[in-house]
Amino acid sequence: MISSEKIALVTGAGTGIGRSVALALLREGYSVVLAGRRLEPLAETAAGVPDAGSRVLVVSADVTDPASVEALFAKVKQGYGRLDLLFNNAGISAPAVLLEDLTFDQWKGVLDTCLTGAFLCTQQAFRIMKAQRPQGGRIINNGSISAHTPRPNSAPYTAAKHAITGLTKSTSLDGRKYDIACGQIDIGNAATDMTAKMKQGVPQADGSKAIEPTMDVDQVARAVVYMASLPLDANVASLTVLATKMPFVGRG
Repeated sequence: MISSEKIALVTGAGTGIGRSVALALLREGYSVVLAGRRLEPLAETAAGVPDAGSRVLVVSADVTDPASVEALFAKVKQGYGRLDLLFNNAGISAPAVLLEDLTFDQWKGVLDTCLTGAFLCTQQAFRIMKAQRPQGGRIINNGSISAHTPRPNSAPYTAAKHAITGLTKSTSLDGRKYDIACGQIDIGNAATDMTAKMKQGVPQADGSKAIEPTMDVDQVARAVVYMASLPLDANVASLTVLATKMPFVGRG
């Protein structure tokens, strides 16, 4: 099946931000490949747009496994013939324990998923986007507010997200000659299952615990759709969207 529609791939599409972005892209008329480790939540995402039909493809994939990532992109190429947008969204965090108590496996798990996974997907996207006609495409990386400043006890996630900024810039530079644009969206306190704990209070830099405001996750999806809608001669290099009253701007 070869589609004339814009083709998007969303990693971590089964829940949270990934699900919201995938549904928004489907509603915009994209064909969307939903990638994630577990098929059940991916199927639930696909059911969110019942009339999507052949515009949605569900693929179980582990972004930390090079062979699994290669197989994922082979299915994209086989199913649609091209790729116009990659949203590198898959990520995990480690338990919020003292830095000195983190295990190696906890550290490695976060870096493998958040950073290496994004790299492996970017590499495969380059191979498709540089070879297709018309050449080019767009990659959007989920950076997070943690790409700017940490929360207490978040060394693996913060390190990975700071590194995503470097990957975004290198991707943008190395993609120029192929008309591959790359930008980063940094998200603060979108209301998902991951941020439900904000309502009970989370640790602050001064040692206190405070309830933090959140925002509707659909605002993130709208921002990603905007970034994706630009022609390839324009790019949003960096965009921050956050709950207005979250403790990010200022001292705290």
